[in-house]
Amino acid sequence: MSYQGNWVRRGEWLELTPGKILTGQSDREGATAKWLLETVGMPEKLLRKLQHTEGIQWRGDRLRLSLFPAREAGIEPMWSELEVLYEDDFCLVVNKPAGMAVHPDDRGTETTLNHTVAAYYEASGVEAAVRHIHRLDKDTTGPVLYAKNEYAQLKLDEAMRQKEIVRIYAAIVQGRVSPDLKVIDLPIGKDRHHAQRRRVSLTGQTAVTRIIESEVYRQASLLYLSLETGRTHQIRVHLSHMGHAILGDSLYGGYSVSFGRQALHGARLSFSHPFTGEIIEVAAPWPEDLLQLKAEIASKPFLR
Repeated sequence: MSYQGNWVRRGEWLELTPGKILTGQSDREGATAKWLLETVGMPEKLLRKLQHTEGIQWRGDRLRLSLFPAREAGIEPMWSELEVLYEDDFCLVVNKPAGMAVHPDDRGTETTLNHTVAAYYEASGVEAAVRHIHRLDKDTTGPVLYAKNEYAQLKLDEAMRQKEIVRIYAAIVQGRVSPDLKVIDLPIGKDRHHAQRRRVSLTGQTAVTRIIESEVYRQASLLYLSLETGRTHQIRVHLSHMGHAILGDSLYGGYSVSFGRQALHGARLSFSHPFTGEIIEVAAPWPEDLLQLKAEIASKPFLR
């Protein structure tokens, strides 16, 4: 469900013109609520909240929804370079650099992507809470999706639960990966011997990784992968267990090739727009160090 008609934002309000399907109803309030739930696809939780706060109003034939109320960022703005890959009133997609966490850890001493997004909102005059929909490991690059209002957050969180947000990763791994290896379906649990590590464990949580494309070189392979589940370090654990650890991933046995992090990049992101239902596809450019590594493994007979 999504809204296919025209709409315009006016400050905190979203204005729609549903037409006689609602304006001609004797019980317009009840018909409006039903239409918002069943046709537009508004989450019931938000509908009830807007009804309680007078966030649903009629101005002549225009239906106004308070979807963009001003909100505090919820995190201190800290400026850093930010590459925006997609943005509208509902969503923001940014390209996370290597070496930056998405959100603060317990110590909270480093600038994170969320701090940077807060600074971007502040500079752009966007009064919205910083709400990331998914995460990437600190040293993994690629697109991170943010919701710019509560409507988008509720819809995108549900899309994540339903596995409707598609993330394609590129990984450069050691060894020649067999073309027969298409799916890695192995449960993942905590490693009791190492607080940061995860491992394949029969008592762990279900984890499924799919290899959708590959390029095999002399002693390494480039893989494009998708996730059916989102376990911590899932790609890294699965590939290491199969004997194809990601290059530079010292935590999971990937040998170094003068590359200071794991060679893992979020290459593409695809999702349904939370309001219009339009399919949004975002490609994240490869970082320069990963491009250089790819050129190196393709041209040299041995990795050192």
